[in-house]
Formats: sequence, C-alpha cells, structure tokens
Amino acid sequence: MEIQGARVWVAGATGVLGGALARELAAAGARVALGGRDADRLAALADELGGAPTQVLDVVDVESGRAAVTAAAEALGGLDAVVVASGVVAFGPAADADDAVVEELFAVNTLGPMSMVRGALPHLADGGAVVLLSAIVADAPTLQMAEYSASKAALSAWASVLRRELRPRRVAVLDVKPPHVDTGLVHRALAGTPPRLPAGFDQRAVVDAVLAGLRGTSREVVLDPKAGELVLR
Repeated sequence: MEIQGARVWVAGATGVLGGALARELAAAGARVALGGRDADRLAALADELGGAPTQVLDVVDVESGRAAVTAAAEALGGLDAVVVASGVVAFGPAADADDAVVEELFAVNTLGPMSMVRGALPHLADGGAVVLLSAIVADAPTLQMAEYSASKAALSAWASVLRRELRPRRVAVLDVKPPHVDTGLVHRALAGTPPRLPAGFDQRAVVDAVLAGLRGTSREVVLDPKAGELVLR
C-alpha cells in the first residue's frame, strides 16, 4: 500500500503505541483520523497533526466503536487502512481470575477490535489494509497472564481467517506481535501485579515494522528470538 495520501483510521490513538503510529503515518504523508477514549488527549494529538479529525469511543461499547469508524470514514472520504491499537492487561494465576476482569479483557482486546474492523470493511477500499496489534503472547502464552494471552491469541486467530476471506478484495491483514514494550500498560492493569518482565522493546522498531508491513505484502510482524529483532513474514 502507498502510505502517501492514504486515508488511515487509528483506533487507540491516545495510547503510546497508537499515538506513535498516528504520528509516523502522518509524517509519511497519510491522512489520519484519530479514535480514542480520552477526548483531551485526542484533541492535543489532533492539533499536533494539523487538525486531524477525531472520534471519541469506548472499545467495550461496540455501537460506540462502529459509530466512530463511520465518522472517520465520512471525515476522510473513505478508508485505505485501519489500525487498531487498543488493549488492556491483567495478571495473576489462571485459577484465580475474576470473571468480570476476564470479560473486560476479551471485550477490549478481542471483541471490540473485531467489531470495529467489521464496521470499517464497508468503507475500506479494495487493496487497503487492516492492522491489528496482538502480542507475542498470542504465540507464547505466559504464566500469570493466561487470560491476556488467550485474548490476544483469539484476535490473532481471527485475523488469520479474515486475511484469507479478504483475498478477493486484496485487503491485507497485518497481525503485529511485538514483545513487551514499555508503554505504561502494566501499571494500569485491570487486576494483579505484573510478573518479572523483560526490558521494554524498542517502541520505534515496532512502529517502523508496522509501516514497512503496510508498504509490503507481509502477514505478520514477529520477533526473531535469535536476532532479537522484529521481522516481517
């Protein structure tokens, strides 16, 4: 996909990774619309990017997400790409997980992104792209993070089927599976105390990999454990 001039909606733009992706997409010449739950942070980022359209949304409320993506498509005159970078985390033994916490994990990490992408597809141009931020735990479930791992694995599995189903439209589906990035997410956990985590991976490397994936024909962004680098495949 050609990023210059592309119409891109970034959901989760008030998060650290979502905001970084929005900035780099805009710097590469994309026309971005910004979705997120914090109206003040959205407004500040929009001003930084020269007045990008914004949509306040609650990922848990599927009607809110659908309305936001429709508003973004109307503001941009259609969509060429959708980037979903929202997420929450929780910690603790699987046997002790609170049902309400598990429900919110799946609502934010799995069901909400799926719904927003479904809402975007009628507005998405053939040959466009969908970017979903799952996580390395989708392939490597982690102790004390069973439910978080499961929610990301479910999103990743859904992305793999969606990719095949969208082949007739030539819509790419890029599943981004970075290792732990120090975005502050662990300090806003829904429950529990984080286990010992590795040092935060380079945020810029994640953003660069996503843009490279958009420009190419990759299906996934994954960590090469031997090289310690993100690779496209």
